[in-house]
Amino acid sequence: MVSLSTCPTSANYSSNVVSFFRLFTTHRFSNAHSLTNLRFSTCRTCNTSKMSSDSLPPLPQNRIVVGCGGVGLDFLAAVASYPNPDDKIRSTSLKVQGGGNAGNALTCAARLGLNPRIISKIADDPQGKGILEEFEADCVNTCFLTVSKEGNSPFTYIIVDNQTKTRTCIHTTGYPPMVPDDISQWNLLSALDGARLAYFDGRLTETALILAQEAAGRKIPILIDAERKRERLDDLLQLADYAVCSAKFPQAKKGGYPSLFPESFQSLAWTEAPSIASALVSMLLRLPNMKFVIVTLGEDGCIMLERSENEGLESEENDVDSLLELLKQRKDDSVPFPACVSSLVTKLRTNGIGAVSGRLFVGTAEKIPPSELVDTTGAGDAFIGAVLYAICADMPPEKMLPFAAQVAAIGCRALGARTGLPQRIDPRLAYFFE
Repeated sequence: MVSLSTCPTSANYSSNVVSFFRLFTTHRFSNAHSLTNLRFSTCRTCNTSKMSSDSLPPLPQNRIVVGCGGVGLDFLAAVASYPNPDDKIRSTSLKVQGGGNAGNALTCAARLGLNPRIISKIADDPQGKGILEEFEADCVNTCFLTVSKEGNSPFTYIIVDNQTKTRTCIHTTGYPPMVPDDISQWNLLSALDGARLAYFDGRLTETALILAQEAAGRKIPILIDAERKRERLDDLLQLADYAVCSAKFPQAKKGGYPSLFPESFQSLAWTEAPSIASALVSMLLRLPNMKFVIVTLGEDGCIMLERSENEGLESEENDVDSLLELLKQRKDDSVPFPACVSSLVTKLRTNGIGAVSGRLFVGTAEKIPPSELVDTTGAGDAFIGAVLYAICADMPPEKMLPFAAQVAAIGCRALGARTGLPQRIDPRLAYFFE
């Protein structure tokens, strides 16, 4: 017998937000700063006061998030269609702005109301100055950012294809690379003072491991962005409480990556699991500290497995792949906004791997009209930034997954990873802060 939940939180979300969604899809706000009843205060690097609205509930009491990972500058060119070899074409629009997984996620978290601190490395060059200025404008604390007097800051050329709605990235790494000696031990550890959460995107591994080990020792929860297999990522995951994975991880095969669609997964290198659902079970079995794992699937939404705190008390056992298919059948594909369906706590089994007690969730993505979809650059980073906020705010998964999907969808309506990132006062997020 299969255990399914009616997800009362999700049901309330669906019923309450239909009229809200219809109201605001008829009047798009191009910039949240146009709203009234706001008060603004100055923002300095180490004293990050926030913009607030009298109508919103209080921010999380502890909202300091420490992030370690990639930053950079993005040079984005939108084109009518991707060029053929030796073609000469013109861009339809151009933008230069900050980028990098950690940089984007923490910028998103800052706009939602958190107080992020970034640990990374740039050079004292024009790109580095631009990166620094953007962080400070968004109230991301740069006190722990290393600036090299020589070398170059990381940067990426991004070609956005208006026809296929895809983007192609050409990345140039920063030089010299960051090593633990670039930041003093005292500064590295003091970055964690008062932190609610630590976040790592899998880059700058040696520095990240020192910070993660200290965070774990202080009982500070850790979230890992497992975008793809990276050197010593396993060591970071062993310390993690939460993970957000792309479809390329843990499903990466030797010699390449599989399709985004779970049906095409074969023998999987990292988990040795035959499907995305069984891979999630395998991850929780291999990573005993992990509370939940989310796999993002782009326009297909996401899948989450949450470990049960009362493991072993439930009597029912279900095949995880069969349960996932049942949850997918419960989705209402006619609903354009993000939603979530889940199982009850049950023993989730996968043949040849084992079983774990927990809940399985299927989250949907917003169905963005083609006329509004501009650029998917940084959508995964925006999703993670929203998850960081949700953890600090103690959001239940039934609200966290639609919230993160909504934040990511809003960002896809503008060119670049950061242009469209919403402020906390964005009316399209109003329901989640009720």
